[in-house]
Formats: sequence, structure tokens, C-alpha cells
Amino acid sequence: MHKVLIVDDEPLICEGLGSLLLGSGLPIRDIFTAKNGYEALDYLRLEEIDLIVTDIRMDAMNGIELMQQAKIMKPWVETVVVSAHEDFHYARQALRLGARDYLLKPLDSEQFLDAVRNALLKMSKFAPPEEHLSRLREDFAMKEPDEECARRMNALLAGELGREEAAGLLRTLQEKHGISMAGPYFSVLKIRLQLSPEQREDAGLYRYAALNIVSESLGADWTHVPFYSREDEITVVLQWSEREYAEANVNKIAQLEMIGRSLYRNIHKHLNVRLVIGISQILMGHEFLRVLNEQADRAIRWNARHDDYNVFYYGDLHRDSGGAEPSEEDIQRQLHSIVQNAQKYIHEHYHQKGLTLNEIAQKSHVSPNYLSYLFKKYTGFNLWEYVIKLRMEEAKRLLVTTDLRRYEIAERVGYESPEHFSKIFKKYFGKSPSELKK
Repeated sequence: MHKVLIVDDEPLICEGLGSLLLGSGLPIRDIFTAKNGYEALDYLRLEEIDLIVTDIRMDAMNGIELMQQAKIMKPWVETVVVSAHEDFHYARQALRLGARDYLLKPLDSEQFLDAVRNALLKMSKFAPPEEHLSRLREDFAMKEPDEECARRMNALLAGELGREEAAGLLRTLQEKHGISMAGPYFSVLKIRLQLSPEQREDAGLYRYAALNIVSESLGADWTHVPFYSREDEITVVLQWSEREYAEANVNKIAQLEMIGRSLYRNIHKHLNVRLVIGISQILMGHEFLRVLNEQADRAIRWNARHDDYNVFYYGDLHRDSGGAEPSEEDIQRQLHSIVQNAQKYIHEHYHQKGLTLNEIAQKSHVSPNYLSYLFKKYTGFNLWEYVIKLRMEEAKRLLVTTDLRRYEIAERVGYESPEHFSKIFKKYFGKSPSELKK
């Protein structure tokens, strides 16, 4: 059974869509409604939301911005967009962020329910590990990926080809294998499977199953080239055109993390294997593929230090150390500094409306999920739970020591809506503001 979040600044639409879904017979357990993106993010932090149904044009935070933030937090959450605006730019951005459908208001009920049904089915479309491997055993030989293509791609990324030879290879890949490497912006992602002794007996099948999941997960949403690299490893070259890279309001680092975490979750969930993913930065030009390849390798090696973390972005690890490898003491100092800076920023801005994890991470110069991991590791607190703790404790203090009204307290601790503030307050303290005041 699934949890659905409906986001629209028109309460009647939220109510109508909620009633339609509850009466549809679809496997939906709970429905939450929010009137803007900031309220929606609170529900995403507090509840295990599976599907977001969101409008595009809303005050404060629009649907595109909400999807970006949601994908940073939980990249596996599915989205269906509903909008009164037939805007190609919005539609294209929504689909690039993984929206399963873009529907126009006024909504056709059957079309809407079909879109929701398809989104829910997407969550469970992969076969269980045993069934998946059993099916692959039957036709594994027929579907084995092209070894020559993989060999050439690895040679290209290793920097073993001269400029002319590399250009010829790119033409060959396009003409004979239908693989485009136009770019011009690239990132390299590596997936290293950590198979158990029992799983190693079927190592080839596991690697092939993982390659299939990569292709299925990325689909047509992302321009990518997946292939085998070293043993137990898959490499994916991600590409952006000039137009895609120039898209406004799209955080590319957040995109990379979203892709990495989605792949990790899908492979781990559907094959029940341990794995580590390393992600390079984004650079322009084929000549930097070797650098990106090395970055992804270095990112994976960071797992030796953080064996309870699984998706590593090279930009989080690279610090200016004058070209020398940092000492253990330097590394620990850097990590503590990242967390301390984040804490300082949170204490200074927790009352700010619209404060996001992405904003805190940018000020800390690391990616959002790496910051979340470090924050929990060094403080014992989930980062956003820490923000809510500060907000709620201040709200309680104002409630019992002043005569400020509910909407004034909500305003002072970062909430636009007094009603939404009351919901968060009651979830945190177990009592509503008025009950606690008494």
C-alpha cells in the first residue's frame, strides 16, 4: 500500500483528487495534501511518500523546484504533474526530472487514474532477484553485451587512444553500434558490485542483471552509455547537450546524486547485492574522459573510509591540499569543519522560510546527501530533524513565555502557514499549540 502527496495551491483541487484516488481501488493507504512546495517538503521529510501529484505554477516554490528538492531527498519517489499551462519548457523539465506524466487541467478522471496507476506500477516492475536471475540463465548467452564495444569504451576512458584514433572510434561506435558520444558535457559513474561467495558463483549473471537495471532505470530520461569495465564493475558515461546543460534552475550535482542513489537503490533492492557507486564531476570535451574516469575510481575508493555510505561524488572528496594526499588528521579536521559550518548556518537560518537541505549543502561546499551522512555521523542527528528541533523548541518557548498568536509564532520559526505549523507542532510534541498553551 502506498502513500500519496497531493500538492496544489487550490484546496478544492487537492480535496477532489484525494477523493478520486481514495475511491479508485488503487493500493493507496494514506493521502496527504500541501498547498505549496515548502509544506510538501516537510511531508517528504516526515512520511514515507511514494508518489507526488503536483501542480507546476505555485507561489513561493513551483512544481519544478519541488521535484528537484524531492529528488535530492528521495530520488525513488515517483511524480505525476498536473498543470493548467501547456508550456513545453515546463513539461520538458518535468520529464527530465522523472515525471511519469504531465497532465493538463481540467483533468480527465480516467486519464489521471491511469497516470497514477502506471506510476505505482513503476515502483515494482523489476522481478525479484531469484526470478530475475532464473530468467537470465535461460537466455544469457543470446543477450551478452558486445565485448568489442566495451573494450573500445574502456580504452577511450583510459586515455589509451590518440586524438585521431579516438575520433575514429566515436564514429565507429555511432555507425556500427548506434552509440552516440556527442556530449559535449560528460560525467562518469562506476558501479562496483560486492558479491558474497555464494553470489560469486553467478557473478556474470549478477553483473548482466545490474547492467539491465541501469538501462531500465535511466531509460530515455538520460543520455547514457553503459558497459562492462573491470571485473564486477559497470561504467556509465552520462552526457548533456549544450541546451540540457544550460537549463536554468537545475542543480547538476543534485542530478548526479539523484542518478547514483536511484541506481544504488534499484540494484540493491532487486538483486539483493552490496555495491558502491563512484561519480565524477562534469567536464566539457572528450579529452577529459580519462580524468573523469579516474575521478570515479577515486570516489569509489572513499568507501574504505566510509564503509556505511554507498554513493560517492568526487567533488565531495577533493580538497585543496597542495597536490599532496591529505593526512588522516587533515581529513578528520575537514570533515568536522564541514559539520560545524553546517550547524552554524542552521542556527543562524533555521527560522528562514523556505530553508532547504540544498541551500545548507551549498554553503558547506558538499553535496546534500554527503552532508546529511556526515551530519548524522558526527552529531547523531538527522540534519532536517535538527532543523525541526530548533524550530519546535523556539516555538514552544514563544508559546509559553509570550502572548504571540499562533500565526506570529509560525512566522518567526519559518512556516508560511499557521495550519501547517500546527500539524508539525502536534507531530513533534503530541499536542497542538493551543493544548500545550493550556
